[in-house]
Amino acid sequence: MAMSSTISSSSLSKGIVITVPVLVLLLSSITIFLFYLLSSLSTPCSCPPSFTTQPSTTFQNQRVSATSDDINWVRDQIRINGLHMQDNVLRKGINPRTRHQQLQDLLQYKGISHYEGGEATNHTALPCPGELLVEQHHSNYGEPWAGGRDVFEFLAESSHLTPDSQVLEIGCGTLRVGLHFIRYLNPEHFHCLERDELSLMAALRYELPSQGLLNKRPIIVKGENMDFSRFGSATIYDLIYASAVFLHMPDKLVWVGLERLAGKLKPFDGRIFASHNIKFCSRLGGDECTKRLAGLGLEYMGKHTHDSLLFSHYEIWFEFRRIKA
Repeated sequence: MAMSSTISSSSLSKGIVITVPVLVLLLSSITIFLFYLLSSLSTPCSCPPSFTTQPSTTFQNQRVSATSDDINWVRDQIRINGLHMQDNVLRKGINPRTRHQQLQDLLQYKGISHYEGGEATNHTALPCPGELLVEQHHSNYGEPWAGGRDVFEFLAESSHLTPDSQVLEIGCGTLRVGLHFIRYLNPEHFHCLERDELSLMAALRYELPSQGLLNKRPIIVKGENMDFSRFGSATIYDLIYASAVFLHMPDKLVWVGLERLAGKLKPFDGRIFASHNIKFCSRLGGDECTKRLAGLGLEYMGKHTHDSLLFSHYEIWFEFRRIKA
């Protein structure tokens, strides 16, 4: 007992003594701490991004028009296969018919396998009028139906649209342009106001079903006088456009429409495009038009032209944006 007391007193006089078990425990604790520290530094943070993080541009720069490589590819396919344009005449052996003849065949069931009597209504879920089936409405525009794709490409790229964008067309007709927006956008993100009933029937009873786009649920409304109330008040649009529509309206009605739509356009980034001319504005004079637009919170951005991919044609568009949040 005296020896133990002597050793303890001697040790205390020289400093603190750390036993082997305590030393091992201390080193183990330091090792574990360093391991977790290094792991936390090397693992990406899973916390929410800060408010200064830039928004994703996954779709912002996505191109929807054909590239030069695309065009060169199709030219190569034509060249490799030795193809040349032939006279487009009705040919024997494949039941060639003009649109008028096709319509008569549909009406008389001539040359068509069809159900008789009561069975005729049991096998067709959405019967479509013959005039629409032979696509007579594709000739309503005074230029090729393919021009609708040109308009879509120009507007989508000029407005930096993504599939999640909201788009409103004033006067979508038979969806010559709208079909491409509907296919590109998320469901219910394409809205249209159209007054012509035949055009709406062609859009709803033929174009959407035949293109497999019923699942996109576009919101198409029959209406006129720039009444957008049925679209609700919550939607803010990334793009509002009118193709060859404003030039057929009284100037006063165009201004009524702009007044109603200005607050529904996304501030700064959203765009309004009108084609052909803006006489509703130019007839007021430059300064007066600028002042009136500013009163609605809108600003004229400039005039643009775009060329068709498939035929010699260009179209003129006038661009506006919202300058008030």
